[in-house]
Amino acid sequence: MIKSDRWIRERCLQDRMIDPFVERQDGGGKVSYGLSSYGYDIRVADEYKIFTNALSGLIDPKSFDPKSFVDHKGPVCVVPPNSFALARSVETFRIPRSVLSICLGKSTYARCGIIVNVTPLEPEWEGVLTIEISNTTPLPAKIYSDEGIAQLLFFESDQVCSTSYKDRKGKYQSQTGVVLPRILSEKKAC
Repeated sequence: MIKSDRWIRERCLQDRMIDPFVERQDGGGKVSYGLSSYGYDIRVADEYKIFTNALSGLIDPKSFDPKSFVDHKGPVCVVPPNSFALARSVETFRIPRSVLSICLGKSTYARCGIIVNVTPLEPEWEGVLTIEISNTTPLPAKIYSDEGIAQLLFFESDQVCSTSYKDRKGKYQSQTGVVLPRILSEKKAC
């Protein structure tokens, strides 16, 4: 079942599930962020990796070339037409063992052709989120740092999972910045 603002507030104040935690929607001239009725609107930090095809000809998740990105830090990020940028959340997360969180883009950006993609926050995952921001338009798109970018919805099971992200030592556990694709090395058979 999806969790309400009361449940989210309680988990954040008791367990620091979201840190820093903003107890109500803050919008005043900004893309809103903070606690909403049934979710939490996260902010995008001021660190970006903007995709460029100037130095690379192939995207390979098993052998990703970091030269495919240009680093940018600032109050805004301009995402090139038909391209994307990676960013990170302002917030750090500590997902409880019985909880799964799903991330969806905010309608303010969606109405401008900006798609936000974040994979699920699995039980016992911790860290800052790496956020993919896609510009589907033929024009450059402006993203505002330290403002809302996406909404998290939280689902709690009546049972804890048998193996959490932490248990299986997930490759993105405790990430602190914008993290590029990782592939774990193969284990040799004994």
